[in-house]
Amino acid sequence: MPPLSFGAIVPRTYRDLAVLHAECEAKRPRIDARLADFRRVGRMPDERLFEERFHNHKAAFIVRAREQFFPDGNGVLAEILNSFTSAKGAREWLVREVDGLGLKEASHFLRNTGRGEDLAILDRHILRNLIHHAVIRSMPHTLTARRYLEIEARMERFSRDVEISMAMLDLVFWSRETGEIFK
Repeated sequence: MPPLSFGAIVPRTYRDLAVLHAECEAKRPRIDARLADFRRVGRMPDERLFEERFHNHKAAFIVRAREQFFPDGNGVLAEILNSFTSAKGAREWLVREVDGLGLKEASHFLRNTGRGEDLAILDRHILRNLIHHAVIRSMPHTLTARRYLEIEARMERFSRDVEISMAMLDLVFWSRETGEIFK
């Protein structure tokens, strides 16, 4: 993604954009490589997709998810996810169909399997950075589905306004908070 052009109209309320663009450029090679890794995972067999996010959950959740996505021992997860025309549609389906999976976790899973680079993964690290750049005013006390989608829409607009992809913003913001790029 090229640096912000001088002719672009950017709301004056956003802060520290020059720093953000410089940081994106400095981290671009590592971030691009990580996003390519995610896309590679997305082309792997269902067993590998299943391992990407479901491995951290309780045993009962794993058993239910395995039964749901591996009927008769045959994986169907990739086929189902690939049938959606948008990442948001796939996310809605995951949240509705998979017990214990919320918007953040579904977004993370889809991004990490190469299917959700345009989704927001709204954890506290991302929210703090959205506050820093004046995209949102304050940390939400709770993150209901409605509030999650509202903040995601603001982040999407910010992404378009500053000409930095959602996935790039996510990984840059994450790395600022944790010192890592890989999540």
